[in-house]
Amino acid sequence: MDCDDGTPSSSDAIEDETEYEAFKSPVCLIVLGMAGSGKTTFVSKLNSYLRQYKRAPYLINLDPACKNMPYTPNIDIRDSVKYKQVMKNYSLGPNGAIVTALNLYTTKFHQLMDLLAKVNVKNSHDVAVIDTPGQIEVFTWSASGQILTESLASTFPTVVVYVMDLERSTSPITFMSNMLYACSVLYKTKLPFIVVLNKSDIVDPTYAIEWMHDFEAFCDAVENESSYMSNLTRTMALTLDEFYNELKCVPVSSLTGHNFDEFFKMVDAAADEFQREYRVEWNKLRKEKLQTEISQLNKKLDDLAVSSGEGELVPLFTSLSAGREISDIYLAPNADEMSGDSEGEEVPGFNVND
Repeated sequence: MDCDDGTPSSSDAIEDETEYEAFKSPVCLIVLGMAGSGKTTFVSKLNSYLRQYKRAPYLINLDPACKNMPYTPNIDIRDSVKYKQVMKNYSLGPNGAIVTALNLYTTKFHQLMDLLAKVNVKNSHDVAVIDTPGQIEVFTWSASGQILTESLASTFPTVVVYVMDLERSTSPITFMSNMLYACSVLYKTKLPFIVVLNKSDIVDPTYAIEWMHDFEAFCDAVENESSYMSNLTRTMALTLDEFYNELKCVPVSSLTGHNFDEFFKMVDAAADEFQREYRVEWNKLRKEKLQTEISQLNKKLDDLAVSSGEGELVPLFTSLSAGREISDIYLAPNADEMSGDSEGEEVPGFNVND
């Protein structure tokens, strides 16, 4: 409720402050990128970089097919879902097995959210890093990927980190393919977005930065291409010219750790942007989803009562509790709490068959 002069009342201020605290910590970084772009190496170097400054991140691996992990995750999907067993049991190929593994894991994702909530309360980690599968489309365009993203964004400040391979993007056509994917992920997730130009120790990132900010320079590069895709690429560049101007990008080396300090400056700025511009929208989305679920549940119960002929229709809910979490809306019912963890220690996984 507002006061007569239009300023928010003290109760509104307290409620807003409470909501702000709910989005305070940790900052969740969802790391995406094409296969071979160096996502896992980037996460590993990010982990060692933060540990130098006594800021150990909370690491979450969501790639069930990863064989060699260069870091020790706090939560690992491989402890819960056996990738090869999923392929065998469901007669699936590699990508289908990854999607199915993520779907199975999503049914227990509320437990992961509970662990992140404990991190928030204890303030033991200020950054949580989510390493996603190498097949980017498997996570980005699957229902499970959307659920995981929305669950994180509705509870914690969340930033999408798109890792681009500089070595493989020297061709303007390949570069445009990467940018088109970055654009689609940006508008699908509706979250603060950072493009990491990886492998800057191998290839000078100047060309990519110039192409992003100078349309004429990119067109000149396309003119040197004889491929039938050059005309389409030129048209796409004209369409996405404005998109480039607003895109935050930073060249880094996941091998040497070069420019990671600049990357974290962008992360801090993106977290502030989330609080200012995205938090209100995600709060609104969370409440709308809760209202929809309650309405659907009421309708099902009303239909059941009518079909069985038992008494009059009585509303099950009379008011909406604004404090409900997104995990209460469409994730599985709460199971037994997982054991807590301490900084730097691996947390035992949970079995999806429980």
